[in-house]
Amino acid sequence: MAMSVGSSDEEFNSTINTTPLVDVMLVLLIIFLITIPVITKTVKVSLPKAANIATQTKPENITVAIDPQGNIYWNNEQIGSKDQLIEMIKLEAVKDPQPEIHIRGDSNARFEDVGRVLYAIQRGGIVKVGFITEPDRGIRGSR
Repeated sequence: MAMSVGSSDEEFNSTINTTPLVDVMLVLLIIFLITIPVITKTVKVSLPKAANIATQTKPENITVAIDPQGNIYWNNEQIGSKDQLIEMIKLEAVKDPQPEIHIRGDSNARFEDVGRVLYAIQRGGIVKVGFITEPDRGIRGSR
């Protein structure tokens, strides 16, 4: 009892038929092209113009400055060590509401020094930290 699987004369087609894939992709492309303009329609409104307003320092805000030599200043008073900075931050972190710390890093200060201060603020438990910069005068005049 022999069983015939097929003759050896038949050739097998080993390529993938990509025609259905191309058809589906074209249909999806057409659907996306039709629906995108519907999604991006918005109501025309005249938005107000705003200018950058200088940050007003509140008395409860703390300014930490870093000079090019890596010295740290707490509200314009020099701090001796990073451990002293952490202790000062911990004292401020327990206040309610918690004050913000504004970091003023000199443009020539090392990133490592600014990073260490930021790490000390994080270890001390302060949540709000901001970086104080000067506005670039060239950008405003380019409008």
